[in-house]
Amino acid sequence: MEVIGAQLALFRINAGHTQRSLSERTTASEETIASIEQGRRVLMPHLATEFDQLLKTCGALAAGVAKLPPKDKYPIWAEEFIAYEREAISLCGYENGVIPGLLQTEGYAGATFRSKIPHLNEEQVGQKITDRLDRQQILHKQNPVTASFVISEAVVLSNIGGREVMRGQISHLRHCAEVTGVSIQVLPLKRELHAGLDGPFVLLETPDHQHLAYTEAQRSSVLTSDSDEVSVLAQKYGMLRMQALNAEETVGLLDRLLGER
Repeated sequence: MEVIGAQLALFRINAGHTQRSLSERTTASEETIASIEQGRRVLMPHLATEFDQLLKTCGALAAGVAKLPPKDKYPIWAEEFIAYEREAISLCGYENGVIPGLLQTEGYAGATFRSKIPHLNEEQVGQKITDRLDRQQILHKQNPVTASFVISEAVVLSNIGGREVMRGQISHLRHCAEVTGVSIQVLPLKRELHAGLDGPFVLLETPDHQHLAYTEAQRSSVLTSDSDEVSVLAQKYGMLRMQALNAEETVGLLDRLLGER
């Protein structure tokens, strides 16, 4: 990563750009560019292509990124995961604390961001809501991702944002359950066995059939391509789907919850 970062810095300077001016002409923030150049953050393939085109480097950065070893190719921060998510052909996710971001309504997303500590101001909340809703386009594009979600019953029984926000969110889940390629299952609280006690995770497959796993903690996240780690989480996800209500039973539960709110 350090070599690629140094190359980017050299190409940028030779082209007469500061980190700020380069960020203004690409989708990368000034902070992201600085982190890449310092070797603290991997250069994602889509950014390498953007930089090559703008800096007229004849594909040198993209070629360098393609040759990165696996340990450097799969970074740990959420924004890199989202870049992979954008191109994924399939993804599976288990969540036990909050509705998955790809399935959230604007009201529910706003409630989650207003719950953050330290608190965000309204401008920050608004931008984060916009970014989250933009991510959801992967479920509706011409060739949408195949997506499967297992959600703890505790999540749909919660009251994030208040009664009306949750009613709107459950109604949206009911709608998403009918979207082609989307599967939603609720894991009942009364199950005696539970394969997801270690917390939420996401599995995804890239267009070149690489299998990745992503996990988050309070202040950190990990994206890995390690086959052993991915295999363990894939086994857990398979068991979670067996322990959860099936798709039809889940729709029935959502309908009952809507009738109660």
